[in-house]
Amino acid sequence: MAFLIIAVLVLLVLSALPSWWVRSVISKHSADRPDFPGTGGEFARHLLAEMKINDVGVEVTDMGDHYDPKEKMIRLLPQHYDGRSLSAVVIAAHEVGHAMQDATGYRPLKVRTRLAEQAAGLQRVAMILLLATPILMILARSPAILFLEIGASLLMIGMTVVMHLTTLPVEYDASFRRALPVLKAGGYIADRDLADARKILKAAAYTYVAAAALSLLDIMRWARLLRF
Repeated sequence: MAFLIIAVLVLLVLSALPSWWVRSVISKHSADRPDFPGTGGEFARHLLAEMKINDVGVEVTDMGDHYDPKEKMIRLLPQHYDGRSLSAVVIAAHEVGHAMQDATGYRPLKVRTRLAEQAAGLQRVAMILLLATPILMILARSPAILFLEIGASLLMIGMTVVMHLTTLPVEYDASFRRALPVLKAGGYIADRDLADARKILKAAAYTYVAAAALSLLDIMRWARLLRF
């Protein structure tokens, strides 16, 4: 019991710290920059045009900054879509980096997208199975069947962790092999801003560390509730 409590506390810290750090880094560089010629949304469109990626759009969202490879759409939070800050410009470049991956057929992005779709579907099935466990405990005669069901359900939730782990190299590629070289080569930000730009790009990837830890917390919570 004590080990489980310690493990949960460790995972809570591991999930909270990256989220706090990401928010802190982005917020620190969210001040308006009059020296920038356009907003994050305008910059994303400019980069897409420069790269001749004509089938990708840019729009505002409340669901977090991301690139949707199925809809061919870069979506930015209002403060990044309309903002004229270092965070807005760098995050826009990062999401364009994903569009560049898609345009060049970058295989890890395809794998991540497929895993994300599978993980979402399997997680819904897992939740239904886990919620149905009390009823099955009454109806089922063999404990082995119940253990098999619970184990399969927890395994399906665990696939979400795998999906987040496969996301990390995709994010780093978009940040440091695509966005950062573009920002430097195009002279879009001053040399004095490059160190902070690297911090913002690195922060974006760490959101998935927190997400993976939260997925592990879900597994441990259900295991404890079901005494598996």
